[in-house]
Amino acid sequence: MTDQTTQADAASQTDATDQTTATADVIRPFPGSAPRADPAAVTTGEHWRVTVLGDGLFRVEWSEDGGFEDRASTFTLRRDLPVPEHTVVRVGSGVEVTTARARLRYDGQAFSPGGFVVETFGPDANRWRWGQPARDLGGTGRTLDDVDGRMPFEQGLLARDGITVLDDSESFLFEDDGWIGTRVPGRRDVTVFAHGRDYTAAIQAYYALSGAPSLLPRWALGNWWSRYHPYSDTEYLALMDRFAEESLPFSVAVIDMDWHRVDSVPERFGNGWTGYSWEPELIPDPAAFLGELHRRGMRTTLNLHPADGVRAFEDAYPAMAEAMGIDPATETPIPFDPTDPTFLRAYFAVLHRPLEEQGVDFWWIDWQQGRTTSLPGVDPLWLLNHFHHLDSARDGGAGMTFSRYAGPGSHRYAVGFSGDAVVSWASLAFQPEFTATAANIGYGWWSHDVGGHTRGVRDDELATRWVQFGVFSPIMRLHSANNPFIRKEPWAFPAEARAAMGDALRFRHRLVPYLHTMNHRAAAGTPLVRPLYHLEPHRDEAYRAPNVYAFGSELVVAPIVEPRDPSTLLGRARAWLPPGSWTDVFTGTTYAGDRWVDLHRGLDGVPVLLRAGGVLPLAAGDEVDATVNPTSFEVLVAPGTSGSFTLVEDREGDPASTCTTRLSWDADTATFRIDAAEGDRTAVPTARHWRVTFLAAPAPGQHVDVQGHDRFSVDVTADTATGASVTLAGTPTVGLDARDAVRQVLERAQVGNPEKLEAWTLLARDTPRADRIAELETVGLPDPLRAALVELLGSVHPTA
Repeated sequence: MTDQTTQADAASQTDATDQTTATADVIRPFPGSAPRADPAAVTTGEHWRVTVLGDGLFRVEWSEDGGFEDRASTFTLRRDLPVPEHTVVRVGSGVEVTTARARLRYDGQAFSPGGFVVETFGPDANRWRWGQPARDLGGTGRTLDDVDGRMPFEQGLLARDGITVLDDSESFLFEDDGWIGTRVPGRRDVTVFAHGRDYTAAIQAYYALSGAPSLLPRWALGNWWSRYHPYSDTEYLALMDRFAEESLPFSVAVIDMDWHRVDSVPERFGNGWTGYSWEPELIPDPAAFLGELHRRGMRTTLNLHPADGVRAFEDAYPAMAEAMGIDPATETPIPFDPTDPTFLRAYFAVLHRPLEEQGVDFWWIDWQQGRTTSLPGVDPLWLLNHFHHLDSARDGGAGMTFSRYAGPGSHRYAVGFSGDAVVSWASLAFQPEFTATAANIGYGWWSHDVGGHTRGVRDDELATRWVQFGVFSPIMRLHSANNPFIRKEPWAFPAEARAAMGDALRFRHRLVPYLHTMNHRAAAGTPLVRPLYHLEPHRDEAYRAPNVYAFGSELVVAPIVEPRDPSTLLGRARAWLPPGSWTDVFTGTTYAGDRWVDLHRGLDGVPVLLRAGGVLPLAAGDEVDATVNPTSFEVLVAPGTSGSFTLVEDREGDPASTCTTRLSWDADTATFRIDAAEGDRTAVPTARHWRVTFLAAPAPGQHVDVQGHDRFSVDVTADTATGASVTLAGTPTVGLDARDAVRQVLERAQVGNPEKLEAWTLLARDTPRADRIAELETVGLPDPLRAALVELLGSVHPTA
């Protein structure tokens, strides 16, 4: 770094110091915070207070000193909620409160099983007593660091018996001005969720109380490149250009810790784990480097390990020392102390904002150093998440952070980093369940180390299956350790894996219009990824399929998380499908729901099922820029019944500028409609090309573009202000004759040719499917091959 650059940076940092008390002060109330309840919701006794926050939501407090808490906590930001109809009957020194959903009986004493009872009404009627063991369905966890397989879940808010309690007695608080507060010892503060199996209502109530989830910027929904490696600027940009040449789209550049000084830190200052100064040997002109990434349509995050504070080798040290009242000549280390408001203001104004002015878009907060600070009960991770989010939203945007889960309420802080994943099948096998179960605590935006970060052995099939899961997870971030033998570039793999990874990465960017619509839906209260029991809470099967999940409103996904069978060369996912019919968007195979099915796929595929009547908007194949709204779309339709989808778009940086377009399929009239866009039409192109692809066979005589035996397409250009429609000549035929797929499975199977011929001879007959399936048992095929054939024979197709 030149002296001139250093002086300019120092001047910028001094200017930033002057702004520490400006209107962008990071210490301010969280948007929407209103922690005092309507008095009409509150009933008080000598040592207790009960607040009715919803028809299934009660806050119960008890304190020996008779004092109660009206400040916001990490969990609860809002208590000024609409007061539901309820009755209050005082019973002795306690109270009985009844709503449409539940009844709370409390004796006004220290909490006990006999004195604190909640009952729910209706088909999920149940009774809970204080002190009963937790029976919730799980929530999520702080980190997957060093977890090779399963780990216990922290608490969630949903339970099959319909009643859960979240104890908020130990969380720290926020004062009215937004600064940190601590609790008075000895007071109890719990919230009861009593919604039965109305899981949607329970999560909606949680969001009303705790704050809405973050709305992510559109570009966050594309592919993220991340690798722990000391990249130079030329090396990194050359890699991005190679990705572009290979038609591998990325929207986020994650630069791990070597962006800052590590090996060049003078020995007397310790190690280079924490740093805020660019490493000039690698990145001599940061603004130019970040500008080149922006020119390529990418946004950038830098890794932070803030625990070691600010030491005298940092470029920002003089300005930081001055802000803290330290003589810079002393080289006194400035400790990391987020409970000190002077430090916290300077932490953002002096250390971070100058880097953001150079082009850093958001921060990866990689906190790993425990849960304690100088204030009792105050978790430094919570403070980092909270104040980084506020600072990132200081200009009025939604804000963007990337950090670890800190507990209930963490959904407000955008994207979660789940930690350093171990490279193993056991690790991959747990991630779908881990991701879906997080919806039970409203935490929707997990980002995993896709492909695994550390340890393990090279396994090309494992890496490919992980990438495919990553495409159908909330955030798709490839990541590797600083080990030259742990790589994620697709060209580092043999042809089969390379092709499958490339197809997966390209499909992720095609999904962005759908994902961004689900992003708006998530901010309104419905997470992108949900366990099946959110859809079917009264079906036992839904609880026994933990790795199968809803992916937005239209799709059910069953990732393959085990090695393929050597005889069939197919991986398998065992799935329970909710009622209705479901069509695989890649194979066109349609399955009847309300049953278990083994789904078999080659390395080039993963089971992704579109509901009957489902409408899935995809960007056209060449529309890979995740920062802009597409001009051309392909819309997949499962035409077995009528359905619709409302596409939601906005302008980058202005989430309030929404524009909606309703896409609908009328099965009775065989008409697909693109309605006129509503809202801010300046956010989208004035005209668009739409390719509508039906996952079915066309009616006889229909002149369409047949894409294969499983789909056909029609094209239409629509003015955004008026819309368009297309009517088919007849109703598409849902379901395919399975013979072609059966022949392909047999052809590729690594088994005896005589047995394959015998199987094909009987399977090709025009006899009832049930008879063919039964007779297949007499052929000497390996069980995995027989199961793959039965799957296809059991799918929906026109002839029996």
